[in-house]
Amino acid sequence: MRDAASFSALETLPDARSVEIRALKPGDRDEFLAAAGRVGPQTLQRRFFGAKRGFSEKEKAFFLDVDFDRHVAVIALLQEAGRKTIVGSGRYVVAQPGQAEVAFVVVDAYQGQGIGSMLLRHLAAIARAAGLRELIAEVLPENAPMLKVFARSGLPMETRRDSGLVHVALRLT
Repeated sequence: MRDAASFSALETLPDARSVEIRALKPGDRDEFLAAAGRVGPQTLQRRFFGAKRGFSEKEKAFFLDVDFDRHVAVIALLQEAGRKTIVGSGRYVVAQPGQAEVAFVVVDAYQGQGIGSMLLRHLAAIARAAGLRELIAEVLPENAPMLKVFARSGLPMETRRDSGLVHVALRLT
């Protein structure tokens, strides 16, 4: 989807700082990896369901090489020390026709400020425009902040607990 590849929107945090939510670009590689290095162990465990110390080249390629058709990724940027810095990212990957798995992460220092909700809102809009009907996610039960983001999204939501995970389905239509 060409529009997704050029997506950009401005948002405002409760403290009046401006956040840019935009499509991930090839030139974001170094900053994206730097942001990943600023994510704490608990956040990584919640995102990847286990301890994570680094990323393989294959994982880096997955996170950075998106086609904006079956795999869409957006980033959240804030001014930090006089330059724009990635403070969060979100993505969806089409799992089957009409349905995509969604995931996102926010750098620890910026959690609880609404950035995850912003990422979800824009990903949902992009997914809806692409004709998707549902976003799905698997969340650890102890990841209450993520479950709140989904619950407060305004999207019709269904949850199911199974095998130590909460399966979330958000309807887009």
